[in-house]
Amino acid sequence: MRNAVAAEWVKLRSIRSTWLCLAGGVVVSVLGAVALGGAAAMEQPAVQATEPAVSVMLFSQYASITLAVLAVTTEYASGTIRPTLQAVPVRGRMLAAKSIVVAPVLFATGVLGGAVAALCAYLVLLAPVFPAPAVLDPAEAAADLLGLGVFHALIGVLAVGVSTALRGSAGALAALFMVTLGLPLLLVMTGGAVALEVSLRLPTFAGMAFLESTDNLTGGPLPYPPGEGLAWLAAWTALALAAGHAVLRRRDA
Repeated sequence: MRNAVAAEWVKLRSIRSTWLCLAGGVVVSVLGAVALGGAAAMEQPAVQATEPAVSVMLFSQYASITLAVLAVTTEYASGTIRPTLQAVPVRGRMLAAKSIVVAPVLFATGVLGGAVAALCAYLVLLAPVFPAPAVLDPAEAAADLLGLGVFHALIGVLAVGVSTALRGSAGALAALFMVTLGLPLLLVMTGGAVALEVSLRLPTFAGMAFLESTDNLTGGPLPYPPGEGLAWLAAWTALALAAGHAVLRRRDA
């Protein structure tokens, strides 16, 4: 396992798309946090600087998803999946190694990107044009940033599982977009009580509940606690990995 993880780390850091995705996620986080923070400052008496950084995860998650997808599908596109599986013939070990490498990279990026976004939002909101002052509570900020890291790590591992099952970049990205945003929005738009309950437990809304984000598509706090949100997100991640492992074991490279 140690050798498999080392090999996956070399592959991940040597691909240019990895660094482009990480940089893109930070840029989206900063721009989104500044925009959402400015809008919130016009309506609220005070704004915790990490709140807009948390809310923008709705968009920044796609940088993490893209990184995780390309970590899998580029090997199928180039044919290098064959020597990978020759070197690591236990396929579950290869999938675990990819997940072990992707998760901490995205965790660190989620924490650091969120910190940079929160700091930028805090500095912008100090401008006299905004009536609401910026607040930066250290304990709340630390909890928010750690939560962001966990969310990005889990959504990335979920993307690894889906990509392993589908094997193509276009198909994996389309499926993940539908699961994380398209399907939840469609279910919310139906207006049905059952459809709404289902949508609120899909990965994106589960992540919002875990992060206690009130600036979400429902217009208010989600109707279940953060712990349940984390449980739903972890369950979807485990299901995606199980599906990826099942396909990986039954199909040729």
